[in-house]
Amino acid sequence: MPSKNDVYVGIDLGGTSIKALAVDARHRILAEEKLPTRASLRPDRVIGDIAGLVIQAVNAAGRTRHNLRGVGIGAPGAIDPKRGVVHEAPNLGWKEVPLGRDLKKLLRVPVMVDNDVNVGVMGEHALGAGGKTQEMVGIWVGTGIGGGIISRGKLYEGSHGGAGEVGHTVLVVDGPVCSCGRRGHAEALASRTAMERDVRAAIKAGRKSVVLDIMKRKNKPRMTSSVIHAALKKHDPLMREVMQRAEYYLGVLVSNMVNLLGPERVVIGGGLAARLGESFVAPIRATALEYFLRPDDLRRVKVVPAALGDNAGALGAVILARQRLG
Repeated sequence: MPSKNDVYVGIDLGGTSIKALAVDARHRILAEEKLPTRASLRPDRVIGDIAGLVIQAVNAAGRTRHNLRGVGIGAPGAIDPKRGVVHEAPNLGWKEVPLGRDLKKLLRVPVMVDNDVNVGVMGEHALGAGGKTQEMVGIWVGTGIGGGIISRGKLYEGSHGGAGEVGHTVLVVDGPVCSCGRRGHAEALASRTAMERDVRAAIKAGRKSVVLDIMKRKNKPRMTSSVIHAALKKHDPLMREVMQRAEYYLGVLVSNMVNLLGPERVVIGGGLAARLGESFVAPIRATALEYFLRPDDLRRVKVVPAALGDNAGALGAVILARQRLG
């Protein structure tokens, strides 16, 4: 019998930090805990850190281990959700790590594992900007571009559990090289990594920009969302030009997803959307509308920014755990 003291923990496992949310049966957040990811250690040590963080979150929520009903994890990289195996997570240095099995041994409760973007999309669908629509596409813009598909109210995984890789949609044949080694993918044209590549190339060619100065002042080795935001606030012409180009390609990507899948809603998430909100999404929406195939999609399909911010992944991981536990 379910109890009012039941608690689930959602984990957002990233390359730099691990976040845990303890959530009750009504998806109310009871506690939040966070720690740095010790990615240089062996996977079993990191999994031990995760187990400790789960218990820490449960205790902070005023519950005990006996109240813990399940754990959901959003992990980066290629995941086998059926077996809970991380096939490859480059930013963790992991290959074929049985995350679900090993964490279950430590916690003695069911553990569900899926891709970090998938669970973020699930969180937004159930509790955020997705509005519990039956058909939704999520596009997460960050270092790369990830995505997830909700069909008939459930996460669509495809035949092998890896559906939704929208960032590897080809937009420009023979375009820039993507992180996967192929050319012309959306990720190679509109991710934060692609924007940084274009900004640095333009500066090297003689263009003026405040971007590198901002990175130095903020002690950021990469062009993060906060750096982009600061440069846009200073009306940096190069940053604005690169951003507009990325927003254009993201708009083309959205139109492709709408024409192919017919969703009711497209949610744009990730660090840039969280930082810039509607100002980032509005140009994407405008371009997408130009390329919609069906005229009625102009009024039917909503293209909106994500609403849950940094909590989307951990909350979606809880949704995942509860769905799969029945």
